[in-house]
Amino acid sequence: MLKRFIKEETGQTAIEYGLLAAMMAVAMIAAFQALGTEYIVMFDHITESVINA
Repeated sequence: MLKRFIKEETGQTAIEYGLLAAMMAVAMIAAFQALGTEYIVMFDHITESVINA
C-alpha cells in the first residue's frame, strides 16, 4: 500500500502548476514594484505633453 501511495502521481501535476503560477505572480509583482515609479513618471510626462499641446 505504501509503494502504491508513493507511485501515485495524479495530484502532483496540479501542485506543480500551482507552484509555477505562484512563482510567476511573485516575479510579476516584483517587476511591477521595481518599475512602478518609472511608469508613473512616464505617464505624467505624457499627460503634461497632451495638456500643453
